[in-house]
Amino acid sequence: MLGRLRNVVERAYLRYLRRRIDTVPTHVAVIQDGNRRYARERGADAPEGHRAGADTTERVLDWCAELGVSELTLYAFSTENFDRPDEELEPLFDLLEAKLRKFADADRVHDKGVRVRTIGDVDRLPARVREAVAYAERRTADNDRFTLNVALAYGGRTELLDAARGVARDVADGDLNPEDVDVGTVERRLYDRPVRDVDLIVRTGGDERTSNFLPWHANGNEAAVYFCTPYWPEFSEVDFMRAIRTYQSREDSWRRARAERATALVRAAAEVELSEARRVARRLRDRIHRVDTKALAAALPENETVSAPDVDVETVPGPDTDAKSEPSD
Repeated sequence: MLGRLRNVVERAYLRYLRRRIDTVPTHVAVIQDGNRRYARERGADAPEGHRAGADTTERVLDWCAELGVSELTLYAFSTENFDRPDEELEPLFDLLEAKLRKFADADRVHDKGVRVRTIGDVDRLPARVREAVAYAERRTADNDRFTLNVALAYGGRTELLDAARGVARDVADGDLNPEDVDVGTVERRLYDRPVRDVDLIVRTGGDERTSNFLPWHANGNEAAVYFCTPYWPEFSEVDFMRAIRTYQSREDSWRRARAERATALVRAAAEVELSEARRVARRLRDRIHRVDTKALAAALPENETVSAPDVDVETVPGPDTDAKSEPSD
């Protein structure tokens, strides 16, 4: 009974979150942390946790497609993971191989137009995984509605270091002028870079760090970051929607800040214009002489007189003073 009530409440909350989402990130990157801890707490081996995490990955792909996210990058295997014991690595490599091939052949993948790409030092992976990578990329190469980047043997520092070395080699060989090195120069030397900059990073498992993940595309774009405590196999659609809400809140805050800056600029410009108008008015006032009534009388026909008080320029309304009309008789 309690479980059923919890499901009802969760579905209601999920509907609430969906209704409040109106800004969706284009590119989401996920650090899938907690597979081993999930398995350990259930008395299972690490490979069981990785298999459970793979199921979550497929669900996240569906959630992205439903919301309209265009690109998803998964931190599937880092360069640091090579330090794990063989009894954990071999089953993980088997899982990667099987999932890549299964995913590449799935009808729903092609129906949704998903293209698979890998980023990282793939050459360090076992031959069977490299072959599965090539197969998945080849089978989905013509799909163009959604991009799935799988980070394998990936490390952000290594990626930037390799790019810097590539630039240095080209400069040393005379193929590149140092003055021509720009953002595009570096990006062209990254690992088959993601098409877009990262808008949102999600990390599960409770740790609040981005672990050397996509430093150029995420940190350089000031991506929003959402940390949550569930292990990756436990990551739910509610968690995903909360992550999207974090991105939306950041975007709303930026829009307000930009609007406030624009308003401040307009106000400052208006104050400058008003100050200039006042300055011009003061100059004109200083140059206006009082009306010479004698000269005016000499210009009039004989026997006509004029009686005109001197005009005091202080009574002339300036640009910042409202003119007051006298009541009529």
